[in-house]
Amino acid sequence: MLKSTSRHQQQQTMVSLVKSSTHKPHLLQIQAHLTRSSLLQNPKFSLLFLSSLCSSRDLRYARLFFSQIKNPSSSQYNTLIRAYSSSNSPKEAFFLYREMRQKGLKPDPISFSFVIKSCVKFRSVFCGLQDACKVFDEMSQKDTVAWNVLISCYLRNGRTRDVLMLFDNMKNEGVCEPDDVTCLLVTQACANLGALEFGEKVHRYIKERGYGTARNLSNSLISMYSRCGCLDKAYDVFKGIGEKNVISWSAMISGLAMNGFGRDAILAFEEMRKTGVIPDEQTFTGLLSACSHCGLVDKGMEFLNQMSKEFGIMPNVHHYGCVVDLLGRAGLLEQAYRVIISMKVKPDATIWRTLLGACRIHGHFTLGERVIEHLIELKAQEAGDYVLLLNIYSSTGSWEKVRELRKFLKDKGIQTTPGCSSIELKGIVHEFIVDDVSHPQKHEIYNKLDEINKQLKIAGYVAETTSELHDLGAEEKANALSYHSEKLALAFGVLVTRPGTTLRVTKNLRICIDCHNFAKFLSGVYNRQLIIRDRTRFHHFRDGHCSCNDYW
Repeated sequence: MLKSTSRHQQQQTMVSLVKSSTHKPHLLQIQAHLTRSSLLQNPKFSLLFLSSLCSSRDLRYARLFFSQIKNPSSSQYNTLIRAYSSSNSPKEAFFLYREMRQKGLKPDPISFSFVIKSCVKFRSVFCGLQDACKVFDEMSQKDTVAWNVLISCYLRNGRTRDVLMLFDNMKNEGVCEPDDVTCLLVTQACANLGALEFGEKVHRYIKERGYGTARNLSNSLISMYSRCGCLDKAYDVFKGIGEKNVISWSAMISGLAMNGFGRDAILAFEEMRKTGVIPDEQTFTGLLSACSHCGLVDKGMEFLNQMSKEFGIMPNVHHYGCVVDLLGRAGLLEQAYRVIISMKVKPDATIWRTLLGACRIHGHFTLGERVIEHLIELKAQEAGDYVLLLNIYSSTGSWEKVRELRKFLKDKGIQTTPGCSSIELKGIVHEFIVDDVSHPQKHEIYNKLDEINKQLKIAGYVAETTSELHDLGAEEKANALSYHSEKLALAFGVLVTRPGTTLRVTKNLRICIDCHNFAKFLSGVYNRQLIIRDRTRFHHFRDGHCSCNDYW
């Protein structure tokens, strides 16, 4: 009896030691004692010690200790899987999960959640998206956390359309309902896609489930509606927030800015100041963007100075990027270049690309070549950068330089990203690329586009041939421009919707001058409101005019 009590006390002491030890020398001493006393194979002690090692972030040591356990349990596997899923080596979590299955151990919801999390972090480089889906499908009982992790996996891998499908599947299965986290993820997907109808459905679900008072969801809805070009609904959500924080105000300011309502964004900022809410970095990003899209150079420079002097916010690379865009769009290219060279933070590839875009607008190929050199120094040049340079050369008629650059791209095997435009109708997202023939209604779409082109030409539309990057004749250039992705998306919208219906198109690249002119004429001739979101901003077309005032 005395020996039993003594052994019990020793074990309790050992438990206390394991729980309180964090330094490696102490842990090594404890491991030595566990090995000598045969407690290493005791599931209770080995799990406790393994948890301590994982908490200490010494996963190499934890893996070594784990390998000494003869028959690891599911709990011991889960402990190490969880640690690796949050580490810089998430693939190890997947390896452990696979080893666990091979040994015949049955995973539980904890195993599934953390191995999917590891796949999210590791993406498709090794185990990736397909394996994450496979793990999810193997789950006998899928809880809300598992659904949310998988949805997050799709979202982070750019599979945004599949996020919408998962939301519907989750609801239809009826086993576990989407929660506030699910809704947050799905609204982000809708924002990325410009899927307004689906976003409205999620918003209704949020109201039905009583999540409408959650401020983070309201802020996300403001962003979603703004990025779908639906500012009236974004403002309705904004008004409904009882206590607006800086994120709420910044979301509304940014929404106004990206949709071309720069002066309204500035008025919103002034109202925000009156309520006593202190602006943050994101607020000023929105304000500087507003000034950029509206050409308010002096006001933008005033905000840049106000940031540091009045609020102690040092401008970051995003703020300087907005200023470079502001100056570049206004034609002040050399001043924009000096801002980049003299700013206190290191320029990134994005800020150089912003200036390159301005060089394209103003046909400044000498500075454009200089910018490409900076991108090469950063080892960050991409195919799209060379496309912008091609734009500059072609717009100035420098066809010899166009040929040289095309040969360079071919020799280096550099592939350009094709333009892709999407339009959502009845909750379904339809995607188009240039000269697309994959849509089941392709014949009707092309016939409708030909009909639209005829009507627009009668109204005075002439193809802007400087948008075509090949050295062709005027007629050939016009034909090459006829079937850009956004034109196909708009033709499809006209084909399948009632007259007067607003059409919303999202494009992955900057809209070209010709497609911009096409949309202006289409809005007037067909009496349609068109909202096109390209890579940099929104364009609201109505009655033959665009909200950007041809300044983008």
